[in-house]
Amino acid sequence: MLKDIVSTGNKDTRSGFGEGILEAARKNSNIIALTADLLGSMKLNAFVKEFPERFIQCGIAEANMIGVAAGLTIGGKIPYTTTFANFSTGRVYDQIRQSVAYSNKNVKICASHAGLTLGEDGATHQILEDIGLMKMLPGMTVIVPADFNQTKAATIAIADHEGPVYLRFGRPVWPIFTNESDFIIGKAQKLSDGKDVTIFACGHLVWKAIEAGKILEEKGISVEVINIHTIKPLDVEAVIASISKTKCAVTCEEHNIIGGLGDSIAQVAAKNCPVPIEYIGTNDTFGESGKPAELLVKYGLDTPNIIAAVEKVIARKG
Repeated sequence: MLKDIVSTGNKDTRSGFGEGILEAARKNSNIIALTADLLGSMKLNAFVKEFPERFIQCGIAEANMIGVAAGLTIGGKIPYTTTFANFSTGRVYDQIRQSVAYSNKNVKICASHAGLTLGEDGATHQILEDIGLMKMLPGMTVIVPADFNQTKAATIAIADHEGPVYLRFGRPVWPIFTNESDFIIGKAQKLSDGKDVTIFACGHLVWKAIEAGKILEEKGISVEVINIHTIKPLDVEAVIASISKTKCAVTCEEHNIIGGLGDSIAQVAAKNCPVPIEYIGTNDTFGESGKPAELLVKYGLDTPNIIAAVEKVIARKG
C-alpha cells in the first residue's frame, strides 16, 4: 500500500551521486572523475580528497571534457563526466554523438541540476529536453533515479555497465523513500499494486506520484505506481503487464512531454496494449526562474495535477 511508503529523511540527489562515485571508486581503480568547473556543485569534494590523481578539472570546456573522457576509455578507464544537465547534453551533443555514442565508448555522463527544480537559475539552465536527446542516441542507457538512495545506487551500478550512460539527477533537497538494494538497471520498480490506473513516474516526480496515489486511495481508487528509473532500456514487460491490468495510465516526468518518459510508455502501449494515457510534464515550453516547488505548481507537475490526470484518464477508459 502506498500509505506504507514514508520518507526517511530529505537530501538532494546530487549528494547521492557524490557518495556513489566515491564508493564506486574505492572498488574500481579505473574510475576517473572529470568536471567542467563544478567540483562543489557536483559533490566531488570527498572524491578529490581521497583520489586526487583520478580527478581531471577541465574548466568551462564541456566539449573538451567529453573528448577527454572518450579518449580515456581507450586505455581502459571508466570516466564519469560531471556538470549541469544542460551543459552535459545540449551544449555538447555533437561530441557525445560522434565521440561517445557512435563508437560505443564506456563514458558515464553524469548530469545534475536537471529540470524545473533547478529553480532560480531559470530557463537557460533548466533543460527539459535532455531525456529525449539522450534516449535517441543508439546504445545510450538513460537513468533518472528518484531519490538520494537510488541515485547513489545508480552511480555505483553504472561502473559495471559496459557502454555509454546518461545519469540525470537534481539540485533540491527531496524525500528519501527507496532502498539502495532495490535498484537494477533496466528493471522498473513497482511501488504499489493497483487495478484502476497505473502511474508511471521518474525522478523527482516519483514522490509526487506517491503523494497523489495516497490521496486517490483514500477516494477508493486503486493505484499502481511504478518508478521507471531506467528510461532506456525500458522495462517493456513491466509496462505491458501493468497497463494490461489497469487499462489506463498517467506518466509523470520533470521534462517536456514531447520526447520523454511519456512518449516511451505511449510507444509500448500503441504497439502492444492501446490504452488511454494522460501526461504530466512541461507542455512544449521553456521554464523560468522561481522556487522549485512554485515552478512545479505553475507548470502542472504537482500532486493535484497528477490527481486530476488520473481522474481524467479513468473517465476516458469508460
